[in-house]
Amino acid sequence: MPKRFRFPRSHRLTLTAEFRRVRTEGSSVRGETLTLAFWKASEGPAQPRIGLVTSKRVGGAVARNKVRRHLREIFRKNQHKLTPGVWIVTIASNRSAASPFGALEDEWLRLARRASILAP
Repeated sequence: MPKRFRFPRSHRLTLTAEFRRVRTEGSSVRGETLTLAFWKASEGPAQPRIGLVTSKRVGGAVARNKVRRHLREIFRKNQHKLTPGVWIVTIASNRSAASPFGALEDEWLRLARRASILAP
């Protein structure tokens, strides 16, 4: 049976209140294709959690799903580098659909460094 790469619920922000909390109590950094909003949670699970926002401005359903898949993979590959307990909301702009995976990953990591959410 093939190994499934799942994105566990414990690593996702799922409730509207969680997204709102990150946007109101946290900070954000903006790049050309992505915006990273983050909040360093003091309570709850220690693993980093992520929420993704891809509006219809990004493109059609196929383009939005592709961007979401890329962003989930970027988070999965780099979550061990993040500060424990940080909640991140990644907002994709309309330019992100045309960006290759490597460019999205570079920008995401650059924004994470600017936000000081990468573990030392």
